[in-house]
Amino acid sequence: MTTVIEKTNVKEQAKLAQKASKELGLLSTEEKNAALNTIADHLEVRSNDILTANEADLKNGREAGYDAAYMDRLALDQDRVKDFAEGLRQVAKLEDPAGEVTDEWTLDNGLNVQTVRVPLGVIGMIYEARPNVTADATGLALKSGNAIVLKGGSSAINSNRKIVEVIKEALENTVISSDAVQFIDSTDRSATQELFTMKEHIDVLIPRGGGKLIQAVVNNATVPVLETGVGNCHIYIDEHADAKKAFAILVNAKTDRPAVCNAAETVIIHEAFLAKHKDELIDILNENNISVFGDQKAVELIPNAEAAEEDHWANEFLSLDIAMKIVSDVNEAIAHIDEYGTKHSEAIVTEDEKTAKRFKGLVDAAAIYQNASTRFTDGSALGFGAEIGISTQKLHARGPMGLPALTTIKYVMTGDGQVR
Repeated sequence: MTTVIEKTNVKEQAKLAQKASKELGLLSTEEKNAALNTIADHLEVRSNDILTANEADLKNGREAGYDAAYMDRLALDQDRVKDFAEGLRQVAKLEDPAGEVTDEWTLDNGLNVQTVRVPLGVIGMIYEARPNVTADATGLALKSGNAIVLKGGSSAINSNRKIVEVIKEALENTVISSDAVQFIDSTDRSATQELFTMKEHIDVLIPRGGGKLIQAVVNNATVPVLETGVGNCHIYIDEHADAKKAFAILVNAKTDRPAVCNAAETVIIHEAFLAKHKDELIDILNENNISVFGDQKAVELIPNAEAAEEDHWANEFLSLDIAMKIVSDVNEAIAHIDEYGTKHSEAIVTEDEKTAKRFKGLVDAAAIYQNASTRFTDGSALGFGAEIGISTQKLHARGPMGLPALTTIKYVMTGDGQVR
């Protein structure tokens, strides 16, 4: 039975989610899939209501002077609503990790031992700007058997509120309690900070947004954190690169959606490649309105390039600007990535397998590409359905986090009276 509450505090909401998670973990895959499909249908039927709420956020954003990249992340339209509804249907089709027996053996005394995937319990999701995360995260949490407490940014408060309202209405027509999805309807930062220390009710926090948000959670939370990272992604174009591939990858990674975390922010070019293909590169940059902040060699060779400062190497542009460094070998490229990379996604364009092997072996990142765009670091692109974030840490989960990342294991032993 769903509990109705008004003007509750964060702790009470977390308790409700925790209680709902107990029953949620026992549901069948079929029951969870039916719920996801029901939510998807409701989101599409109520898309106009969602867009009306989103327009209020966009209006506030324009008045606040948000930049184009931020407004792009905030904006919804019919296609984007349809996309995250379809994402829920894709998740419903994916294999359910909960209950999977990952290993099994029998001891000499006859005791049977299994390791079984089980839900984490209650996920606290702290995120900025992107209202699609509200639906994506909810779908992944419910499919993997977890309850979720959502704390979106103030800039998307109207959109998130409406999406959660629709989700909860949909859940009333399913076996899943609507208490399994909690939305902290507050723009007060203290509500977010309260989540940081609610270890008795929240099993894991997942921050998704800018570097300041992520570090605030990592540095202040006593609840375990699945750390997602900003994407200062690099493309290294080697002297043995195929020029057609290199330019196609560069244009896609920089211009397809420059405001997302898997877009390229720095291109590193071998000096021998640049000597052969400088004019082509200049044409490509001009055709795609890409502005360059470069090192000394780049400024000398690329018309209108401006000298790069430290921030240009270290931070995301989230725009059609790009940093450019010219190097003499792959080791120099790797050293630059080691210094400025965020362990998100890095790419090399080369036909030389020895160079590729060195790059892929030495670069420390969640995703490494040879002759492909960094834009593939995405749950849906890799076949996971929706993703809950891209982990740049090394413990528990790394890279795009789909359903298995939202589970842990439990040892289950079955005996016949064995004692030790």
